Amino acid sequence: MMPVPMVGRAAELDELRHAWERVRGGGRCVPAVVTGPAGTGKSTLAAAAVQVATPEVVLSGSARLHSPAPYDWLAAVLAAHGPRPDLPVPPDALAWLAQDPDVPRERYAPDALLRLAVTTVRALIGGRSAVLLVEDLHALDPASLSLITELAGADLPALLVVTSRPPDAAAEPALAVRALERLAGAPGAVRRHLGPLTAAHVAQILGHAYGEGPPSRDLCDAVWRRTGGNPYRLTELLAVAGGPQHLAEQLRGPVELTAREREVLGCLAEGMSNKQIAGALGISIRTVTVHVSNLLRKTGAASRTEAALWAVQRDAGARTG
Repeated sequence: MMPVPMVGRAAELDELRHAWERVRGGGRCVPAVVTGPAGTGKSTLAAAAVQVATPEVVLSGSARLHSPAPYDWLAAVLAAHGPRPDLPVPPDALAWLAQDPDVPRERYAPDALLRLAVTTVRALIGGRSAVLLVEDLHALDPASLSLITELAGADLPALLVVTSRPPDAAAEPALAVRALERLAGAPGAVRRHLGPLTAAHVAQILGHAYGEGPPSRDLCDAVWRRTGGNPYRLTELLAVAGGPQHLAEQLRGPVELTAREREVLGCLAEGMSNKQIAGALGISIRTVTVHVSNLLRKTGAASRTEAALWAVQRDAGARTG
């Protein structure tokens, strides 16, 4: 059985529930910004908020993984909608917003297109209670960021749930900072940052996963140290470990790294940033981010600094062994 998703996140979910109640009572858009490093359960919390709210309309979208394009969020919303309803937007403008191929690229000024994007969202909601779900704001294109911040101040019966990694992980850090500040500064806004789970939370999850109360305190503490309290790493560890005995054996076993992971780990030990690592190894920054995440999981480090220290200690042990 997989871990209980909301362990350690009950207060955050409760705050989102109260925000939804304000939306239904007031009719104005309420932004709820959920930030945190990769794997801390931002998307899980957002999905739980949608289940709790049971809105009449859910509009959900995210950024393209590799090549962000203008209005990615709205294009994803329209793509999920299927056949487009009759909207009060010129067809060629709607085609532009939906990122359809072979449409005029320079017909509308940016301000005019932004107004049409807001009109499109307003028409899709149609005055019904709605949740607008924006995944990975840090990776969105500038036009989408403008649209999201514009919606935050609109008179819409909507809860605007935004998930984002910290701005330093963003494609455009300065733009992400401004967008997060505007969202958090909107009237009635909710702002929650998800950190790692505590050792007690990890013990609670292990108890649920194994069904007979938590394993020994030593094992719980070892799991907490290995995963750094990161829910994603914890889920991944339990998925491959099996029962408590196999889990203990896995924690004692050697750490297996790929050749590329060893290269990235060496760069971390030299104090290099993701951008510098990408340049040195000839890979994308996003690929570096994936490798760093895997290294944190495999080494049990809670940060890049801990992973670098682990590499130094491992190297020293190899030389003296």
